[in-house]
Formats: sequence, structure tokens, C-alpha cells
Amino acid sequence: MAPLIEDDLRVDVRIREAHMSRSSWKILALFALSLVWSAACSEAEPAGPEEGIDPAYFDEEYGKPMLGEAPAPTKADDASGRKGLSVAVDKADTAVWEVKNQWADKDTPNARKAGIAWAANSGLSWDQKYSVWIDSMVKIPGHETYYETYELSTPWGKSVPAPSLECAESSIFLRVTFASWYNLPFFMEAVDGAGKRVYFGHFGARTADGVYQKTANYRTAYRDYSNMTAADIAREGWPKDEKLRARKIYGTASDDQPAIGPDAHAGAYFDEVFLNKRVGYFMMLMLTYFGSVNLADANNTFNIIPEATLPGDTLLERWQKKGIGHTLVVKHVEALPAGKMEAQLVSGSMPRRQPKWEDGASSKRTFTLEATGGAGENYDGDAYAKLGGGIKRWRVAQNVGGQWTNGILPDYQDKWIPNYEYDRIAARPAQFEELLGEVTPEQLQAVLLQTISDQREHLRRYPASCSARTRREEAFKELYKLNSERLNISKATTDKQFRMFEDYVLAELVYETSKTCCWNSSTSAMFDIVMDYNQKHAYDETTQTCNGTTVFMARDSDYALFREHAISLGRGAEWLPWTEDETCPQSSVANDTEAVHEGTLFCSIAAQLLHPEVPVACGDAYEGNSTQASAAALTAGSYDLQLCANTNDWYSINAAAGATLTVTITFTHANGDLDLKLVSAEGNTLVESTGSSDEETVTLTVPSAGDYFVNIFGYSGAANDYRMLVQM
Repeated sequence: MAPLIEDDLRVDVRIREAHMSRSSWKILALFALSLVWSAACSEAEPAGPEEGIDPAYFDEEYGKPMLGEAPAPTKADDASGRKGLSVAVDKADTAVWEVKNQWADKDTPNARKAGIAWAANSGLSWDQKYSVWIDSMVKIPGHETYYETYELSTPWGKSVPAPSLECAESSIFLRVTFASWYNLPFFMEAVDGAGKRVYFGHFGARTADGVYQKTANYRTAYRDYSNMTAADIAREGWPKDEKLRARKIYGTASDDQPAIGPDAHAGAYFDEVFLNKRVGYFMMLMLTYFGSVNLADANNTFNIIPEATLPGDTLLERWQKKGIGHTLVVKHVEALPAGKMEAQLVSGSMPRRQPKWEDGASSKRTFTLEATGGAGENYDGDAYAKLGGGIKRWRVAQNVGGQWTNGILPDYQDKWIPNYEYDRIAARPAQFEELLGEVTPEQLQAVLLQTISDQREHLRRYPASCSARTRREEAFKELYKLNSERLNISKATTDKQFRMFEDYVLAELVYETSKTCCWNSSTSAMFDIVMDYNQKHAYDETTQTCNGTTVFMARDSDYALFREHAISLGRGAEWLPWTEDETCPQSSVANDTEAVHEGTLFCSIAAQLLHPEVPVACGDAYEGNSTQASAAALTAGSYDLQLCANTNDWYSINAAAGATLTVTITFTHANGDLDLKLVSAEGNTLVESTGSSDEETVTLTVPSAGDYFVNIFGYSGAANDYRMLVQM
């Protein structure tokens, strides 16, 4: 039986090579550019102790056992990597796949073949081909969700919707998958609870002393069908391993894969994409034990300069020394004029989901966050640059003196940043701000509103989530700033337009002093109960009295108020008791702590929030100034204001003779064309500005002391927010 290679597949090679050549040349161009820049229904069984799962290392926050971060490389071996296991382990029964190629290969017989996303004689290394493959996977609608994801392309001509995974799992899955398909060396290292260095890779799960725990002898325990040809598959069908198909990832979280079937779990997905079933079993173990902390580990990945970013690189958000973070995979990079570029990200999440594909504007916001290794400090006073976040590339396993070593390829030596050069690491988010393409205020507003919507959707399913509450409020803070500085929309108007009642009920809490933040198992039914209570108590429609919201948080060490309301609704069984679902130092607090809120007070806009079908009220602090006789008196300064439809705003300014009086209004012209006049006490127009831009300005040398009047009016009755600057 001849080995299966892509050349044997019944594919229109001409079409494929035309498409693949474009992908290959695009990645080659990006490499060249970087050189310039750098001068749940089924009874699926979880993997268990018989496959090496040790519950002793169970991490409540992740909901599964986790291995820790290995000691960082020393300065001496930072680029070359720290030596690991002997290459002799490849012949052990623990081996998962055979190594036939090296990541740096460009001109070997295998490297010259056409592949999944590249033409024959591409001149690319396997590491570059990994990037080409990531970039080539097409965008498709996510399964029964609102966002888009990608379709996983395989070497066997079949494509499968992306798997539902946690964020770090998505990055690890892609790298292990590619390495196993193309017989490339791969391993990640970590330490276990006993402080022992552990290696998971193509050779299985091992330590320097031998097999790790009770992990499998993959070579002898499971089948490898990689020798099947295309003709074999066409004749016999795709080989299935029913035991693997019945497996699910160990832990408390669901690993349902609804995109490939109503009862499918991770094992079924892996069975569909691996002829080598050993890889499927190994993947169950790999995704159980390894997470974002291991991706942040300098032994497994390395920091790169922003200009070198390519598809397949990993962007990490890290806001704490230990514990969970957020992982995103760079899916697409495109060079733009003037030395700019656009980068798009995909990411899984907790609970597991298909990776969400973010557009360039949304991705830029993530690249520029402080938590991606930027300047500043977290709540505990730790510098973000020292927490392991930021843009990273996979180290590659190499045979160095007979030992597998995760090093950095020569092509990347001028693109990496040592993990101890904190100033260079911290500078990267600001560099991405300049490097990534311009985002219009309207685009950024849409990104922020989508972020807010995403967090609300998460909270409707998990109302106790403090991280979602915080991310929602962080997005609102950015929205306030954007609207005020670039769109001339005040905070009050922003809240009237974009706040929802539930934002006040699920208000942000201080994580370190709120036990609710450790409760990861709240449900959508509980959200309904909490909201129903507040709908009935926050506002008295009869008396038009606002009582305020009752925030979903711990009071007197309990949630009795909401539990009793659930009972009154006949839904007592749906109210779950508080559980410590992650490590929770604050579990003993009696009363949770609300964060300081920057938004408009609830009772100021309660009627609008409870009855969003009613149009937003128009007006500002000086409302009632629609005639010259009722003009509001102002002095020099800056004012955030609002003109209502089919009205005028009038202001009076007392000025001394000979003074230079300048009045400027700025606004978003597309939202409504505003004009400006300066009028005498007698009602005569002294000077006016009626242009068609985002700014109108009038200047007058005051002829005599007295009151002068500013008249703001909308073209054809237009309404808009505006900022007025009065200078004398």
C-alpha cells in the first residue's frame, strides 16, 4: 500500500495550484516585507487515568488538569533553546508520529512537493507553509451563531468546519495538527505539580526518566492509517476509531462539536481529521494539560517584533501572573500602502466555541490592549510586559547534538525579542497602533458596540461572570472617549442610545473582593430570574418612581433575595447554589464590592432603559434656550451640547470692547449638518459659518462692550451632538 500524498488525490491540480500559488506568493511577500521592516446528548466518555489524566492537577479555573510554566530559558540559551529529550525517544512505543521532515527544510524531495496550500517547488520552509495553510482556510458562517469562523482544510481533500475549542486549545490544535500531518518534530514543555519537567510531543508524553505518569504507548495502543492512498479511501471509506469517537476532553466543560453532528464530541472531530488515530488520542491529552500559561512560556514560543507578524502567530492577553488569559491566532495578514498592514484574528473561548473571526478593526483593538504585554500594570501592580502577553511565534523542535531542542529558526533571528527585554515588549501595542491600518471613528464605534453585545450575550448565559462584566465596561469606557473626542457625542447621550437595563443589573464587580466572580456555573435561567426581579422592583410605573436596580451580587454571604424570587415564580429548582468553581481567595467575603461606575446613573435614564421603544429624549444642560430671549449665558470654555430637531440653540456671551471673540463648533457632519451665527443684541447677523464640514467657526473683533449671541441651527431642521469652544 503506497503512502498517501497530495499528488495522488483526485483534485483539479491546475485550479489548486493557481490558488495555492497566490497564497504562497502572498506569504513570501510578507516575509520579504518583514525583512525590510526589521532592518451534550451522547454518553461520550472523558479521557481518564488510563490515558494519563491525573485529577491531582485539576485546575478549577480551567475546569481541567493543567501543567505549569517551565523555568524561563537563560540568556545563554534563549535563541537556541534549552535541550530536552534525546532523539532516541522517537523509537519508543510512546511515539505518536514519525519524524520525516524538519521545519527549516525548503529543498528536500518532500519539501518540493505541492501541498495543502502551496504549489510544487514553492521555496517555502515548513514553518512558512504552516503560515500559508492558516491563511488559506476560507471563512464560513459559524454553526448556529452570529459570527463567522473558518473551514479546516486537510491534506486528503476534505474540509471540516472549525472545531469548538477553548482559546488556547485552538492555537495548540492547529500546530499539533500540521506537525502530525507532515511528520514534523513537535513538543511543548511544562512542569507538573511536583516540579518535574514534562514534554508532550511527537514522541508522546515523557520526562527525562521515561513515560510520564500512565500515559499511553501510542505506537502500540492505537492505529495509524497514514499509508492509505486516495484510492483506498475512495474504496474503503474513511477509517473510523469508535473508541476515539466516543471520547471527550477531560474536565467540567462541554466539548460538544455540533458543527459535525448533534452528538459529536472532540474525539469524533479528531477521528474525522486524522488518519493517524494516535494523534487523536494524544490531542485529547494535549488539550487537557496545556493552556495559555504554556503558550506564554518562553520555552515554547518567542516574542516577535510587530512588523514580522504572520498568519499562525499567537497573540496572548495576560493580566495575571498565574491562571487564565486569552489566546488569539493570527488568521490573515495583508500588506497595505505606506508600510501599513492589516491583521485579522480568530479565537475560541470558554465555554468552548468555534473560533470567532475578527475583522481588521476589531483585531487592531486587541493588538493594542495593555494586556497584550503593553505598558502599565495590572490590579496587583505587576507590569503587563512581565506577564507573558503579546505577539508570539512557535519555537520549532530541532535535533541539536542528539537532543530535541525548541529553538528559533535562522530566518527569525532578527525578528525575536528576548523575554527579558521588557521595554521592547512593552512598546509593541503602541507600535501596532501605528503599524496597523487606520480605523475610522465609525468603524471603531461598531467594534466597541459589537464587543459590548458579545459580553451581554455571554452574561445572558453566565450572569455571574465578572470578566464579561469588566470587558463590557472597558468597552464602554473606550466608547465614551471615542464618542466624546471624535464623534462629539456626550456620555449622557451615549448611555441613552447604547445602554441596556441589564448593564445596571449585572454591574461590574471588583474581582478580588467579590465571591460571585468565582461562580462559573450560573445559568441563563438564573439570568431570567434576576432580570424578572428587577423588572418588578427597579421602577414603579404607577408613581413614576425609580427605586434603582438590585445588582446580582452576594449580600450577607448569600443570594437569598433572588432565590426566594425564583421560588415565588415556581422556578426554585432552577436557582443553583453558589459553588467555588475556581480558586477563590475571596470566598469568605460576606458582601461583594461594586466597582466604581463611570456611566450615567440608572435613575436618570430608567424610563428609556425600561421602555426602549420610546424615542430618546433630546436635550442638554442648557435646554430651554431655543430663542434669543431665552439664551443661556456662557463664558469662555468648552461645552458638550446637543441640538434637537427643528429647533435653535441660543447662548449669550458678555465681551469687552476690542476683544477677539471666536466660537467654534465641532460635530459629525454625516449625523446632521449644523451651522453657526454670531448675532448682535438687536438680532442682526454679525458673522456666520454655514459650511459642509465637521466644523464651523466665527470670529469677531468686538466693537463695543456688551452681550453677543451665538445661534446654532440645523440645516433642514437637522439634529446633532456638538462641542462648542468659546475663546476670548
